[in-house]
Amino acid sequence: MIKVLNVAEKPSVAKSVATILSRNQLRVRDGRSRYNKIFEFNYSINGQQCHMLVTSVTGHLMEVEFEDRFRKWHSCDPADLYTAPVRKYVPEDKLDIKRTLEEEARRCHWLVLWLDCDREGENIAFEVMEVCKGVNRNLTIRRARFSALIERDIHEAAQNLIAPNQWFSDAVDARQEIDLRIGASFTRFQTMLLRDRFVIDSAQDDRNLVLSYGPCQFPTLGFVVERYWEIQSHEPEEFWTINCTHRSDEGLASFSWMRGHLFDYTSSVILYEMCVEEPTATVTKVQQQEKLKYPPYPLSTIELEKRASRYFRMSSEQTMKVAEDLYQAGFISYPRTETDSFSSRTDLHTIVQEHQEHPVWGSYAQRLLDPGAGLWRNPSNGGHDDKAHPPIHPTKFSAGESRWSQDHHVVHFLILVSTCAWQSFFSFWSNLVIMALNEFLKFSYSHFLQRLYELVVRHFLACVSQPAVGAETVVEIDIAGERFSASGRVILAKNYLDVYRFESWGDSMIPTHVQGQQFIPATLTLDSGVTRPPPLLSEADLLSCMDKAGIGTDATMHDHIKKLLDRFYVTKDANTRFSPTNLGEALVMGYDDMGYELWKPNLRSLMEYDMKEVSVGNKSKAEVLATCLQQMKACFLDAKVNKVKLLEAMAIFFNRSDRSNGDDSSALGENVRPCGLCQEANMVLKKNRDGNFMVGCSGFPQCRNAVWLPGPVLEATITNNICNSCTPGPVYLIQFKFRQLEIPPGFNVNHLGCIGGCDETLRQLIEICGTGSRVQARGRPPTTTPSNGPPTTTPSNPQRSNSRQAPCIYCYQTGHASTDCPSRISATRHVQSHGMNQQNGESSIPCSTCGTPCVLRTANTANNRGRKFYSCSSQACNFFVWEDSLNNGSAPRSAPRQNISSSASNPSRRGGRGRGVQNAGRAGDVTFVSATGEPISGRRCFVCGDPSHFANACPSRGS
Repeated sequence: MIKVLNVAEKPSVAKSVATILSRNQLRVRDGRSRYNKIFEFNYSINGQQCHMLVTSVTGHLMEVEFEDRFRKWHSCDPADLYTAPVRKYVPEDKLDIKRTLEEEARRCHWLVLWLDCDREGENIAFEVMEVCKGVNRNLTIRRARFSALIERDIHEAAQNLIAPNQWFSDAVDARQEIDLRIGASFTRFQTMLLRDRFVIDSAQDDRNLVLSYGPCQFPTLGFVVERYWEIQSHEPEEFWTINCTHRSDEGLASFSWMRGHLFDYTSSVILYEMCVEEPTATVTKVQQQEKLKYPPYPLSTIELEKRASRYFRMSSEQTMKVAEDLYQAGFISYPRTETDSFSSRTDLHTIVQEHQEHPVWGSYAQRLLDPGAGLWRNPSNGGHDDKAHPPIHPTKFSAGESRWSQDHHVVHFLILVSTCAWQSFFSFWSNLVIMALNEFLKFSYSHFLQRLYELVVRHFLACVSQPAVGAETVVEIDIAGERFSASGRVILAKNYLDVYRFESWGDSMIPTHVQGQQFIPATLTLDSGVTRPPPLLSEADLLSCMDKAGIGTDATMHDHIKKLLDRFYVTKDANTRFSPTNLGEALVMGYDDMGYELWKPNLRSLMEYDMKEVSVGNKSKAEVLATCLQQMKACFLDAKVNKVKLLEAMAIFFNRSDRSNGDDSSALGENVRPCGLCQEANMVLKKNRDGNFMVGCSGFPQCRNAVWLPGPVLEATITNNICNSCTPGPVYLIQFKFRQLEIPPGFNVNHLGCIGGCDETLRQLIEICGTGSRVQARGRPPTTTPSNGPPTTTPSNPQRSNSRQAPCIYCYQTGHASTDCPSRISATRHVQSHGMNQQNGESSIPCSTCGTPCVLRTANTANNRGRKFYSCSSQACNFFVWEDSLNNGSAPRSAPRQNISSSASNPSRRGGRGRGVQNAGRAGDVTFVSATGEPISGRRCFVCGDPSHFANACPSRGS
């Protein structure tokens, strides 16, 4: 006996397939996952006795993701994600399912895949195949194709197994990889660019806000924003039209001007006055003809979502959830299909026969099957066939749900709540109300099931019915050369409208007229009106736009709409009409201002077309990946170059955040070269907090590799040129622009340079001008503390000793040597003349910058415990000096306030929360002394408030 492992896409489908094939004679046991049972029974496939094992997965078994070193947002330039390696793996939460498949596959001869028969299902099938063949390469693999969970379809699928479709799976693999690379790159780009620069009011926690971008999601947003802009830009324009009526014994006929309307008032008045002067109307044409109103095409997924939205105001997401439940219960066929035409092999009469006993539409089904009634008509062909599934149609009769109504559910709910409350109001009221609410939700959901099931059945019955027949009468008249018309209709046979109650075709009778008849109008008026803008897009309208442009698939369109709502890019009102939020409009506006229409459907439409070509074997997966990713990478690089447009658009709608340093040009680093130190991340060009350009590793703080650039750099832009000599590469050349007054004669203001080490010009400028980064960062160079003496200043590089350009080590100004520093002379005089604070007897010296008395204090840090120092408490300066330095003839140190790092003077800009933010208001009043004796503005011990030590050395900490 052959052992066959059968794998379905969901546990409920596995149970249905096993129950049907075994005729409910089966044994059930647990697998590794408690949610995915294993059903065992014997069955014959084409005369071969088989022992069947039926289990399931839960949708996709694998996920596509970047390798670990590219998964962190700051690990690389987002542009690198277009070429970064990706892998397909089984996530942690599905490892139990994988183990079940491996254990069962080892003991089986065949693998039969009962996955949904669309492209996604085929891709899941190949994921299951990869896992099972990993432990048993001798498996014979077959595919079961079915469209409904009913006995006829399941047995037919089991007896007609086919081979899996590699092309379908490749199309999904291509889409997954394309969406991952594009979505991740743009999402990281716009999130890192915008999140910390603006206060986005829609986000509860804007620090964790993700401004996602999806290649289907954004064009869908574009439809909503474009219609909104069309409405906003509409300017009402007044128009005029002439109307007249004729009253007779049979009633009143209203005639409309065949010109429609005119926007010129004078012309309208002249024509109207001509009619008033000669008001006699002459009937010039009376036309009677038969009119037909045809039934709809067979039901596809998009049409189901549109009609459920229009008739029941159900969202597309809700519609697909209910349709999926109806399918798994066996009431309707597979709900994800693009097909809107029935195959000639489909037994339509049998489907109708199953509904003859229905209490509501059963009589109509009987009329359809009666040849004498002449109501039957073969359904029209909508012209679409996905070669996978038939149109959505009923597969099993159901009558019970049709007796329910919304009022019935509300009454049940109220009765249940009141009964429970009166029985046990005081002790169990909360649990009982929750129970009652759950019952109400069950009733309501059952109502959705009934409504959607009714729509599917009535739609199918309408498809096989004759069109409605009506007699239409058109009357045209002439008044002073101006032509008017009126029309009326009489329904002769409703036919499909008898069962399809969602559509109407009402009667509109007009009195009888005869050609040549003359009469004086009962009324003849010149009426005015104004043009109106189109309405906001409804959900049905949005689905139509997406379908027409080829955005998404029938199985994913509702997901893209839901994602827009979840990301708060759009809102939906009670009439299911969409409006963009400020965030959604700002993002679209930014990309629109770039001149690159990333929010338009064109690019995605081409991708969807290419993926369809893969699914039919006309293109390879590799070819489509290369073309699409090359195209979108070019778009991404353009967006990075023009990112200021996004910033400008966001600034229209949102306030700036205090977490931003105000320098939008340093928003994102741009890739210069691979990092030669950590060999994992990239070196990127960016600005530090002080506005100086630098090239640093994007893996900071784990990797602190950095290249400092010459101090006079005014602008720096990455080019597409690559250095031919520097390694590891590629090393992109940078276009520099220097401040002309800060570079020596003989150097050009513009320079195309390389930071790899081969550029002699950059080397000379650094030797002459220095890098400028360390001094400006804190107002003084870094210091070191010898073991047997006070701290000494250490230049950031040897070239800083050049006396022409290096700043004075005492006042950090250029133009004089440290031996001639006025601050040193001034400080010595102050020390000699002011040794004691006259008010309280404490030793003090005046600040050399602002003159404020500086009280003598004692340091309590590990390296300088017990040392005396003077420091200024004024916000206007940063004066500091050790007492023993003054005794040795050294000068105090003072730095202008503007040279202090902005992040130091305003702790809230560092993005910290908690205690640092609470003290932000008074942080600028103190000077914090580090372990090396360096004063740091804006910091103090958070235990006792003393700026002379850190909290870890606070004497009050243990008390």
